[in-house]
Amino acid sequence: MDCRPRCAACCIAPSISSPIPGLPNGKPAGVRCPQLDDDDRCRLFGQPERPAVCASLAPSQTMCGTSRVQAMRWLGWMEQVTQPRPS
Repeated sequence: MDCRPRCAACCIAPSISSPIPGLPNGKPAGVRCPQLDDDDRCRLFGQPERPAVCASLAPSQTMCGTSRVQAMRWLGWMEQVTQPRPS
């Protein structure tokens, strides 16, 4: 599956704990990555500065669904269910 044009759900919905150029402390969930260009494409794609978590995401029917709305909803849910539980 290829990325849906102008979706960028995987660059907005999840948090990223590793540094990203422009966000040295990582990216909170729901915040647009500053590395997205005007066409919602990653400026770091294929670059060594791209976080490993980003490189590990691959578009799939499960993650992306049939629309950007579905992708945002699924990735938001994944963000919630994978958060560490308070002790």
